[in-house]
Amino acid sequence: MSAFLRILGIETSCDETAAAVVVRHEDGRGEILSDVVFSQLDEHSLYGGVVPEIAARAMWKRWMASWKRRCSAPV
Repeated sequence: MSAFLRILGIETSCDETAAAVVVRHEDGRGEILSDVVFSQLDEHSLYGGVVPEIAARAMWKRWMASWKRRCSAPV
């Protein structure tokens, strides 16, 4: 039997970031507890491609807003 395991996975590129919390139960089953994707398709569509400065600022803004919201939520 495998031990219980909780994993935070984060994937990021210059214009998209995703995160998920996954658990492996003692019987070996995997379960996704939460997942979120932040995409910047709208921000870059006007330019026909990714603009690095816009990407960096937009991602920082979204992550900070998300963390503040989640950190202030009651447990």
